[in-house]
Amino acid sequence: MIDEVFADLKNRMTKAVEAAREGFATVRTGRANPSLLQGVLVDYYGTPTPLPQLASVSNQDARSLIITPYDKGAMKGIEQAIRDMPNLGANPNNDGNVIRVTLPELTEERRKEFVKIVKARAEDGRVAVRNARRHAKDELDALKSEVGEDEVARAEKELETVTKQFIDQIDDSLKHKEAELLEV
Repeated sequence: MIDEVFADLKNRMTKAVEAAREGFATVRTGRANPSLLQGVLVDYYGTPTPLPQLASVSNQDARSLIITPYDKGAMKGIEQAIRDMPNLGANPNNDGNVIRVTLPELTEERRKEFVKIVKARAEDGRVAVRNARRHAKDELDALKSEVGEDEVARAEKELETVTKQFIDQIDDSLKHKEAELLEV
């Protein structure tokens, strides 16, 4: 029973860490990266559709991306969705076959703004990990009558250790992303 609680806990915490890392990937650094456009929703015939379902995105060089739509009719919608992205600051160019997105150089002020955004996403990840811990603790408390207080006390100590490991993973990813953002 306690093993099931921990299996569920680790699954939830792993998802929280992955979500935090995906959030970090969508924040732009000085280099162009196709993951910057992962969360873009394009109005495709009246339906919000994720960009990766409508086009392939690849790096052309360190500061530009090439988007190749699978359907040429989606080009205007893709251009508009990229133009409307708040943290990108790029203006897409359409040549009829592909869309080129050249990212502007980041200023120091903009880099610091992005660091704040990344720190907020890291805190969201930590909160999700703590929520998973609280949920698991509630489940362990419910098991006290079945497995005994000593087993639950041992499991709660292990719970704290596991929680710290997952929070440390988020902090390490944050440190790496922060260094990447501040690198000129």
